[in-house]
Amino acid sequence: MAYDKLLADRIRQSLKDRKTAFNEKEMFGGICFMVDDKMCIGIIKQELMVRIDPQQEADFLQETGARKMDFTKRPMKGYLSVTAEGIDMDEDLEKWVDRCLDFNPKAKSSKKRK
Repeated sequence: MAYDKLLADRIRQSLKDRKTAFNEKEMFGGICFMVDDKMCIGIIKQELMVRIDPQQEADFLQETGARKMDFTKRPMKGYLSVTAEGIDMDEDLEKWVDRCLDFNPKAKSSKKRK
């Protein structure tokens, strides 16, 4: 199943509006937007994948449509999935983009493959 192209366009525009430099990388059968060579925000199938501060995870899980990201059958700390219900409105998507960008400077880069 392909990822949501409209949602990808919305994320691209949001990052451009913030004048944030980013690269796109297809992975996990979806797309990931990399900021400073780190996974920041993405899409897997029809859901938003957000990389957030793990210390705020419990609070963010209270948001509409948010749940632990577990597409590998094991929850990943600091990553959440957000259903369409949680990002239907532009202001809702913007809130998640802001959270991801706020955490990005503190996020660790993944190891480079040789």
